[in-house]
Amino acid sequence: MANGKTATNHQDQSSPSSQARAQSLLREAMLEEQSLRLIIDRIPGQLAVMTAGGEVELVNRQVLEYFGKTAEELKNWATSNAFHPDDILPTIDAWKRALETGQPFEFENRGRRADGVYRWFHVRVRPLRDAEGRIVRWYVLATDIDDRKRSEGELGKAFEEIKRLKDRLHDENVALREQIDQVFMFEEIVGSSPALKTVLSSIVKVAPTDSTVLITGETGTGKELIARAIHKGSNRAGRAFISVNCAAIPSSLIASELFGHEKGAFTGALQRRQGRFELAHSGTIFLDEIGELPAETQLALLRVLQERQFERVGGSRVIPVDVRVIAATNRDLQAAITAGVFRSDLFYRLNIFPIDVPPLRQRTKDIPMLIEYFVKRHAEKARKKISKIDKTTLKLCQSYHWPGNIRELQNIVERSVILCTGDTFWIDEAWLSSQNPPRQASSHLLTENLDNYEKELIEAALAESNGIVAGPNGAAVKLGIPRSTLDLKIKQLNIRKHTIR
Repeated sequence: MANGKTATNHQDQSSPSSQARAQSLLREAMLEEQSLRLIIDRIPGQLAVMTAGGEVELVNRQVLEYFGKTAEELKNWATSNAFHPDDILPTIDAWKRALETGQPFEFENRGRRADGVYRWFHVRVRPLRDAEGRIVRWYVLATDIDDRKRSEGELGKAFEEIKRLKDRLHDENVALREQIDQVFMFEEIVGSSPALKTVLSSIVKVAPTDSTVLITGETGTGKELIARAIHKGSNRAGRAFISVNCAAIPSSLIASELFGHEKGAFTGALQRRQGRFELAHSGTIFLDEIGELPAETQLALLRVLQERQFERVGGSRVIPVDVRVIAATNRDLQAAITAGVFRSDLFYRLNIFPIDVPPLRQRTKDIPMLIEYFVKRHAEKARKKISKIDKTTLKLCQSYHWPGNIRELQNIVERSVILCTGDTFWIDEAWLSSQNPPRQASSHLLTENLDNYEKELIEAALAESNGIVAGPNGAAVKLGIPRSTLDLKIKQLNIRKHTIR
């Protein structure tokens, strides 16, 4: 009895102790769980624990706050509401591959916040395996990378803009090098004659505007120099000045040269190319020899002047352009309109502010200044010291008619500097007397005779070829000129080729 009583007492005394220990262990477990939960909730990212089958088991506070859901709601949550529509299928595919292969993976997607805003996340998924290697859980950590993505997007746009500007600068430099390779008449406007002062006054008035300018004058009078002076005096002076000689480009390529072309637009178009109008955007384009533009290109140019937009050859996208147009010609455009080879509507668009550059024979007062300027320029290049100009030479030059205008004067001065052996500049009188005779007031008679002779030759060739222009037996081959040139001559001379057999 005593032993039994003692055992009973011992059992009664140990029971409260066991319960206390159990309660203590429970409290410790609860504290540990709270501590673990606190740690999980403080993780800088969205943490989720998934079952082996991919169902939500546990998420941290960041997930609940971001998506505005309770833990219970998340268990049966449709993914279509969680992610951006473009990211749903890639996310599902990534999970399928993970469940099939059991391999960890990473991906990026956009999660839909409670207020409907999408933000980018970098998601890392790792499996937890038991002792036998079977997956028992998946741990998912999603880190907000939206700011980084935006910075990358802005950086990408910045790089694209830099590349665009770099390509534009490259194209402008190419165009500039093409111009530098050409022989310019002179670098500055030299002279003080009344005729030149009239031109300078016009430049000062029109330069600050954006008006289209048509510069007329004989060959070699310095029309491009006038165009450059207008550009330098305009608000566009800091942007590109693109010069195009319309007569130097084949008619089949002039549209591509001016407006660019798309890849494959024609044979040899291996890549897209910007035209001169695109290169001149925000700047000035100078169209020299505008009277030589083919009819179809005249129409395209008229559209640019009217609508400030164009399309590349072979393209369909309309490209807006902000360009000031300055044109020049040594032809009589009114006569070209009458002959049907130049559009009257284009002429009126170009002729908003006309400037007529006088020939050198009307600027005799400027000849001494021009000679002095060219002598100094070419003497420096030739490393010669020329300090005087022969007076007889000056008189000779002022009495000469200069059919080639300033370009002819520059060439003769350069030749004379090369041959000059002393410090006095002189020009051989024979060089001037051997040039073309001065123009007479009746020079139009000579032109008329030449036109009549040319017309007779073309009509004879057409008659011999039965009115056929092109082909091996056509009139163009018989005359030894391109078909396009013959077509132009037929229009200019008003020849009716179909009546000639």
